[in-house]
Formats: sequence, C-alpha cells, structure tokens
Amino acid sequence: IRESDARAILEEGCLSIPDQTADVERPAEVEVRYLDEAGEMQSLVANGLLAACVQHEIDHLNGVLFIDHISRLKRDMILRRVMKEMRQTTSRN
Repeated sequence: IRESDARAILEEGCLSIPDQTADVERPAEVEVRYLDEAGEMQSLVANGLLAACVQHEIDHLNGVLFIDHISRLKRDMILRRVMKEMRQTTSRN
C-alpha cells in the first residue's frame, strides 16, 4: 500500500459500532495491490471517499476500527453512548 502525504478528513461509521460516526483523518490517496477473482495481481489508485473506504476495510482485516483513529476523548464518548444504548436495550427485554 502506498499512501499520499496529503490528508483528508471524512465522516466514518461502521456496522461494528451501530449509529455512531466520527470525523477520521486518513491519507487522501492510496494505491493498493490485490488479487482479483482469477488470482491475477491488480493495482488500484483511490482518492476521496473510495480511498477512505479502502483504508477502512483494510483496517478491518487488521483488527482496527474507525474509532482507533480518533482521539481517546472522542472514542470514550462514543463507547459510553454505545454501552448506554446496550444497557437500555437489554433492560427493555
């Protein structure tokens, strides 16, 4: 993977952390290599939203969530909201 020096901030969310979003700073452009369905090596240069999506999905392969790219304060706020929602959902059942 090649990353540009230029940075971009986009709002991200994830089904792993439902109903939560945060502004995430990432490289504005990336180049990745991958194997296609025929097993052939391919290359993709992505920028903008596609670059953010590619990086987000590669992060998943590495066990990283979008909240790992934000400040500890913002991450803790999101996790508190998620835990509160889980408690409320559990108490309703």
